[in-house]
This record gives sequence, C-alpha cells and structure tokens, in this order.
Amino acid sequence: MAANATVRASVRQLQSPYSHPSFSASSSTTSSPAASPSSSSSSSYSSARNGNGNGASQKQQQQQQQQSNGSSVTVRNKAPSGAATGSRRSVTPTTSHSQRSPSLSSSSSHHNKDNESGRVRLAVRLRPRSAEEVISDADFADCVELQPELKRLMLRKNNWSAESYKFDDVFTETASQRRVYEAVAKPVVESVLSGYNGTVMAYGQTGTGKTYTIGRMGKDDAAERGIMVRSLEDILSGTSSSSDVVEISYLQLYMESIQDLLAPEKVNIHINDDPKTGELSIHGATLVKLRDLDQFLELMRIGEANRHAANTKQNTESSRSHAILMVFVRRSVPQKSEDGIGVVPNLPRGNDLCKVRKSKMLIVDLAGSERIDKSGSQGHLLEEAKFINLSLTSLGKCINALAENSLHIPTRDSKLTRLLCDSFGGSARTSLIVTIGPSARHLPETSSTVMFGQRAMKIVNMVKLKEEFDYERQCRKLQILVDQLTVEIEREKKLRVSERYACERQVNECRDSLKNVAMKSEFLEKEKTHMEVQIKDIVNELDNQKAQNGGLCDKVAQLEMRLRLSQLENSTYQKVLAETTQLYEEKIAESKKQLEDKHDSHESAKEELNMMKELLNDRHTSIRQHEMESSTYQKALGETTQMYEKRVEELIKELEEERARTSNAEKQLEMTNKLLTDCKKSIQKHEAENCSFQKALAETKELYEKRIAELIEQQDDEKAHLKGGKPLSDQQNVMQSRVSTDSCIIHDIDDMDESRIKIEEVSHLNASTKAELESLKSDYEDVLQGKARLNEELLEVKQRLEMEEKQRKNVENELAKLKKSEPEIENCSEDTSSMKENIGKPSSANKLPAGLHKSGPLRETLSGQRASIAKMCEEVGLQKILQLLASDDPDVQIHAVKVVANLASEDINQEKIVEEGGLDALLMLLKSSLNTTILRVTSGAIANLAMNDLNQGLIMSKGGAELLAETATRTDDPQTLRMVAGALANLCGNESLHLTLKKDGGIKALLGMAKCGNTDVVAQVARGMANFAKCESRATLQGHRKGRSLLMDEGSLEWLIANCSTHSTSTRRHVELALCHLAQNEGNVKEFVSGGGSRELVRISHESAREDIRSLARKTMKMHPPLL
Repeated sequence: MAANATVRASVRQLQSPYSHPSFSASSSTTSSPAASPSSSSSSSYSSARNGNGNGASQKQQQQQQQQSNGSSVTVRNKAPSGAATGSRRSVTPTTSHSQRSPSLSSSSSHHNKDNESGRVRLAVRLRPRSAEEVISDADFADCVELQPELKRLMLRKNNWSAESYKFDDVFTETASQRRVYEAVAKPVVESVLSGYNGTVMAYGQTGTGKTYTIGRMGKDDAAERGIMVRSLEDILSGTSSSSDVVEISYLQLYMESIQDLLAPEKVNIHINDDPKTGELSIHGATLVKLRDLDQFLELMRIGEANRHAANTKQNTESSRSHAILMVFVRRSVPQKSEDGIGVVPNLPRGNDLCKVRKSKMLIVDLAGSERIDKSGSQGHLLEEAKFINLSLTSLGKCINALAENSLHIPTRDSKLTRLLCDSFGGSARTSLIVTIGPSARHLPETSSTVMFGQRAMKIVNMVKLKEEFDYERQCRKLQILVDQLTVEIEREKKLRVSERYACERQVNECRDSLKNVAMKSEFLEKEKTHMEVQIKDIVNELDNQKAQNGGLCDKVAQLEMRLRLSQLENSTYQKVLAETTQLYEEKIAESKKQLEDKHDSHESAKEELNMMKELLNDRHTSIRQHEMESSTYQKALGETTQMYEKRVEELIKELEEERARTSNAEKQLEMTNKLLTDCKKSIQKHEAENCSFQKALAETKELYEKRIAELIEQQDDEKAHLKGGKPLSDQQNVMQSRVSTDSCIIHDIDDMDESRIKIEEVSHLNASTKAELESLKSDYEDVLQGKARLNEELLEVKQRLEMEEKQRKNVENELAKLKKSEPEIENCSEDTSSMKENIGKPSSANKLPAGLHKSGPLRETLSGQRASIAKMCEEVGLQKILQLLASDDPDVQIHAVKVVANLASEDINQEKIVEEGGLDALLMLLKSSLNTTILRVTSGAIANLAMNDLNQGLIMSKGGAELLAETATRTDDPQTLRMVAGALANLCGNESLHLTLKKDGGIKALLGMAKCGNTDVVAQVARGMANFAKCESRATLQGHRKGRSLLMDEGSLEWLIANCSTHSTSTRRHVELALCHLAQNEGNVKEFVSGGGSRELVRISHESAREDIRSLARKTMKMHPPLL
C-alpha cells in the first residue's frame, strides 16, 4: 500500500509540474548557502521589499542570537553590516518566539557568512602612468597609495589629509590579467556553473583600463586575455557539449538604445518582463550556441568591430557605449532517487532523475564617465557623453538607494539599470571592479569612483539556485528503456526456443554417443590383449640391447683417448697455422696496398684519358663547327661572288648599252650640227630677205605717205571745185580714180601682213632649234658623267671581289690548319703510356691548337661583310634592294632577303626598313614564296624586326602572326621552323598583343612546331612560352589583368610538364620560368594542382640549376599554399 501511495504521488507530480507557485521553492528553486538559513516565503520577501517590519525582524533576530548564543555575537565589517541590518535585500524570515528551535543559534551563526557571500564584492585596479602623465605629474606627489596586503586604498587630498578605504581586493599597476580574473571573476564563474546567476562589471573614469580588464582579446599573447575570454574558457571547459548548452548574446547600450553587436541591423531592441517568472528578457537579440572557444573569439571580433568607439583627449579609443555580454548556461544534473519519490514501479533501482540548472552571467564593460572640459567632446561626441553620464548617474542613484535601504529603487530611469536590476539587489552573485588612474589631475573622478564602489559594497543580494526537473528528458529515457526491455523480452523468448531445440539435439547426440562408446570399449579390450603380447616381446628386446650397450661403452672409452691425443696435435697445428696466417695476412696487406696504388694510378690514368677524350670531343665539335661556319662562309662567298659577277655582267651590259646610246647620241649630234648649219644658212637667207623686206617696206611707206599727201591735196581741191560748181561727171571720174587707188593700197597692205607672218615663223624655228641644241648638249654631258660613275663602280666592285677573295683564302687557310691539327690531337690521345709516366707534369699534348683560338678573324670577316653590306646599301639604296624582293629570279630574291635580314639585325636600320616598306615586302614574300631558303631567311628577318615593340604592333596589325602560323604548317625544315618560332617568341613578349596572337593561331602554331623534336625549335618554343607567361604574371600582379591564363586553353601546361626534364639547359630554364609564372596566376592554381604542375614546382624549388628560378618557385608556393 505504501509503495502504491508513493507511485500515485509521483504520477501526480509528473502530471502537474507547475500547478502550484510554491513548487519552485520546494523542488525547483533552492536557496544557496548565501540565502537565509530557513526557507523564506514570498510573503515575507514582499513585506521586506515594501519596507514593513524591517526594524522588528532585526530586533527579533538580535534577541534570538543573544538568548541562544549568549556571548557569541558575530561582528561584521562596516559596509556589509549596514546592508545586513537595514537592507531589504538581505531578507531574513520573521519568526515568533514560540517557533524557536534549537537549531536557531546555529543558523544565526552562519548568517554573517551567508550575507558575506551574497554581498557585492568590490576590487580596485590602478592603471599604470602614461608617458604624458609621467611628464605632467613630475612635480606632483601621488594621490593614490595602495596597500595590497591590508586590502586598503589611501586617497591623499593634500599633504596633511588622506582617507582610507577597505576593498575585497586591491590590484596594483603590475597585477596580471590572470590574477585579476581569478580574484574577481572566477568565483562568479564557478557559481554560474553551479546554477547561480552572476555578474562581473567594470566601472571607472574613461581611459583607466576597463575594456582592457574586461574585453581584451589577447590575439598575440594569451596572457593578455581579459575577463570575458577567460570566463568563457572556464565555462566551456566546465561543461559537456553533449548534455550542457552554453549560449551567448552580445549587446551594447548606445544613446539609450539597445543594439545587437552580433547583428548590427538589429537596433532599438526592447526589454520585456516575463509574466511567469518575473525575469527580464530581451526579445529579438541574437542568441548563439557556442561549440568552442575559437567560435567565441570570432564572435567577439565581430562584436568589437561593430561597437562604437571614438578618439578623445583622454583616450585614443574611448568606448562610446556600454557593452553587455549575456551568457546562458543550461546544465543537466542527474540525481539518484533513493527515497522512492518519482520512481516508477518495475524499473531497476538507481534510476537517474535529471534536473536542469539554468544560470545567467552578465559581463558588463561600462563606458567611462568623462568631463567635457577634459575630454574635449564636441558635436556628436558631446551627445554621446551626455547619454553615457546620464545612464551612469541613474546607476549611481540605484546603488545609493540600495545602500541606504530606500523604499523606492529607480531602476526604470535608464535601460542600464533595468538590465542590471538582478545584479544589484537581485538574486545574482556580483563582482564589481573599479579602475582608477594615478594622476593627481583626475583626483575628483578617482574619489567619486571609489565612493561608488564603497556604496556598492553595502548591497547584499539574495543568491538563489534555480533547478528544474527535466521531465522531457526523463520521458525520453523511459521510452528508450521500455523499448530496450521489449527488445530484451523478445530476445529472451527467442533464446528459450533456441535453447529448447539445442537441448533436444544434445539428448539425441548423447544417445548416439553412448552407442559409439559401447562399440569403442569392445574394440579397446581387444587392443589391450594385443598390446600385452607386444609389451612382453619389447621387454625381451630391451634385455638384449643392455648386453650390447656394455660392449659399446668400452669402445667409447677407447675413442675418447684417441680424441684427447688428436686435440693435442690440433693445438700444435693451430699454432703453426696462426703463424702462417699472420705471414700471409702481412703479405696480403702489402699486396692490397700495391693493388690500391696501382688502382689509383689506373683511375688517374682513366681520368686523364677521359679528360683527353672530352678535349678531343670538344675539339672535334669545335672543328665541325668551324667547318660548318666555313662552309656557310664559303656558301655566302659563293653566293656573293655569283651576285657580284651577275652584277658585273649587268653593269657591262649597261655600259654597252650606254656606249650604243652614246654612239647614237654622237650621230644625233652630227645630224643636229648639219641641221644647225642648214638652219644658219636659212637664217642668213631669212635675214637677207628681211633686209630687202625692210627696204621695200620703207619704200612703200614713203610711197604711201606721198600718196596720202596727194589724196589730201586732191580732197582739198575737190572741195574747192565743189564750191566752184564743177559738173557731176568730173566728180564721178575723180571718185573712180580714188577707189582704184584705194584698192591698190589695200592689196599692198595685205602683202605686208603675209611677209610679217613668215618672218615671225622663221624666228620661232630659230628659237626651237637653239633649245634643242642646248638639251642635246646637257644629255651628252649626263652620258659622260654616267660613264664615269660606271667606271668608278666597276673599280669598287673589283676591289671588293679582291678583298673577298683574300678573306676566302684566309678562311681556307684556317680550315687547312684545323684539319692538320686533328691528327695531332688524335695522336695525343693514343699515347697513354707516356701520360701515365708524366702525370704531374704539363705536356704539350694538353695545349689547345692555335686554330681554336683564332675565332677573331671569323668575327672580323662577319663584321667586314656587314660593313660591306651597309656600304652597298648606302651606295645602291635601300629602296632598290627592297624592289629586288619582288624579282622573278629566286636567286636574286634570296640575296636581297639575306641583305635585308643582315640589315634588320641592327636597331639602327630597322626603322629605315619599316619606313621604306620593307615589312610589307617581307610579309608578301612570306605569303607568296614556296622556296625553303626564302622562307627561312624571311622568317629570320621578321624575327629581327620583332625585337622592337613598335614593329611588333605593326607586324600583328598586318597579319604577321597568321602568316607565320601558316608558314609553320607549310614547311618541315627545322631551320625554317626555328626562325618562325623565334619570331613568334619575340611577339609573345608583348602583353598587349596576347589576345590577337591567340586568335591568329600563334600559340597553337608554337605548340605544333614543338612536335618536330628539333632541340633548337623546342628551345624557341619554350622561350615563347616563358615570355608569354612572364608578361601575363606581371600584368596580373600589377592589377591590369584578371582571370585564367590564355596558355591554359591550348594545352600548354601539359607540354611544359612533359618537357620540364629535357636535357637542354636553355630549354629547361625557359620551361621552369614559364611554370613559375603560370603558377603565380590565382586562376591557374586548380588546373595546376590537378595537372601535376605542383609537383614539378616543388622539384624546381629544390633541383633547379639557377638560384633565381629556385627562389621564384618558393615565392610562388608561398603566394598560393594549395601548391605546397
């Protein structure tokens, strides 16, 4: 019956966990050791809060202590005694004299300790002097004197007056962050882990180290971490991630507005009162569940970045808001139910009833109080300072009211006091650290800060433990337990069935085994009789063997004697052998030394032979190179001689033509002379005729003048006759005579005009003949000058031919000398015996032949050829040479292209070639010609022109890259491919042309040419890749270019990795440079790692032959860690 009653009680408790308000006092909320000795009811607390019965309860308590404990009256300090006797926060239950118990005296003896643990603990920390204070306060005495051993602080107002204050902890300027934390915050953290609420707060003047004490992150040095980081570190280490929950919110109170530091967009968050529990809640604030300390540090960095700070005269980073870190801890506490309450029947003993302890910790970094005249705040900073001082004033009023046991606590005057209402006068364990400065200039602020802390020490909080049963977790455990039990029952049933079947099988097996045992026993009896017979036979044989063993023992004794004798003989033999072995060892050592000496001599001889072979090989190669060069020079000489012979023939033909022209001109001159004589004769005739004409004209003029005078006289006469009245017939006759005379006159005038016209024609013919004579004379003079020039050119050509013949003979002589020196070198390599004897002596065979040191004349010939080509260009003219590129004769084109290529090798001539249209002519020749030699030399000329940046742009704009790519596809000649690859490699060195170069197929052509396998071509391809990658990496690092490299699209990375271990040093160097520069582009890193380029980069950083390439590879891997 008793068990059923307990079960019913537990079921009722499970059904209504919050049915009665006193449940929290009985089961969920238990007072801590800091609370009152007996369980205080809500009515007594409310009466104490309203101020009723304070004096009565105090008197009753004193009387109970005096009656129960006679003389054992506890004495408190000044600050907590006032709070304990008159504070409404240190509530004690009011009990009548009839309810006294024997335990009252013991409970009253612990009353001081309870109040002491619930009292606000106060610590003071002194900031070190700054550099400015050291200078400014040099003439002033210290106003603050710390006494850490007495836990006291002395404030000196002047030289004769000082005040002493008592604190819980006093920290000098040398106190470490760890010591401050362990004394101030660690007890609060431990109580929070035990289920109590806690508060740690820093108060003080601006610039005294509040943020350093509370919120220091300690990024570089862990010893510099503040209270926030250390508290969370201990909380996280003291909780379990599987069963406990730690959550935080980080807020700031800025200008009376609550803002979320973890979510800056949340502004003006409201404070709400929970109607059930009466606790404050901040709805809308971000609540983050913590996993580890790194996450908390990251959240703190975010919060500190969003917190308001400014630069004032007193502090370079003055906090302009109050920062509040709210830490919520939820811990499950398993308890074993031994009294049977809450135990469900048919469950195993020792079942855990889980309780949940919920606690909250506030870590408050208050903004510093400041005076406007000292901080120099203006404008918006002044408004911020007003709100800061207003909230701190409200907090001071609340603390004054609590310290003086006032009936009204103005907690609603500010949001700061509302948030801290549980910390001062509530149920939280509170530690306050006040920070002060050493300067005497700030004595008023220091004294007000100290007085603030002294008033806060008088406050005693009612610390309570908040526990709740975790019924949901218990139900889950019970469900899991039921499931496990059902599974076990089913399993047991199956086991029983299987055991029954197993037992039946065992019974059947036992029956069968019994039958087998009976059969075996019969068989064993038969064997037993057989074995007895065999044992008897064996015993007889043993007797016989014993007799034989006696004889054998005698033989063994004899053998032992013989062995002893043989051992003595062996000892003598061993001595002799030792001596002989020593002799032989000495001889062997001597022979080994001799062999080693011979081996060393042989090795030295072999090394000398190898050196001689290497010298011979080098000389053979140099001879071959000289032969190749001489062959090329001979070819060039042959070509130039042919060219000059053709030029001489052409000049001879031109001379013959000029001679023919001169003969024709002489004939024409004779004709013109004849014409001149005829013209002179005709002119003389015309002059004579002109004289006769002039005479006739004079005569005719005289006649006409006479006739005119006569006519005038006749007219006068006629007028007179008319006046005199002559007849008409006479007048008519006179008129007819006049008309006839007039007609004659007119006819004579016409004849004169015709003669004038003829005279003018003759004068014109005379002038034209004179002009023709002058022009013929000038032509004749020009022909004579041209003949003189041709003679001079012929002389110069003959001189050049003679010089080239001499140079050719010199080259042939050098070749003959080199050929003669070959057998001497071979003879030196054959005579090894003499070299072995004269190892240390310098021999004449080791000297190089004189022909190898005579590369100077060859260079002189080359420079001479270039000088002659330049001189010929000056004399003939670059334009005429470029015109020869369009000739129909391929030999003429070859010689003209070679001349242009040689001229393009010098920077001085490149601009002239481009201006005269040489680039266009070369591109046309590259496009139209099919001759391998022309293509090779033309590509070389374009490669020389492509060394200049301006020419590179012109080549690309005129389609030069596309023509070079087409040329690479049209030919298989390695030398032509080398020239084409060199031209494209030069174009790759201009970053502005990369896109056009890729579109025109230049990169693809480079990679295609590398397939021919020629080392020279591969070297040029590698150089082009290195130039391209270097320009790209430079543009990427300077910020001009972004994105993936253009080389990655054409498969260049695979080719570079495949040719990274080539034997050619120049090719390997260019490939390594290209890989390093490609790896510097961040867009290429993924493909670089997946394609195996990172391994090659690591190899290059260790094994490259050049130090600069190794350092570049290391620098690239540091820039991009995935490449490591």
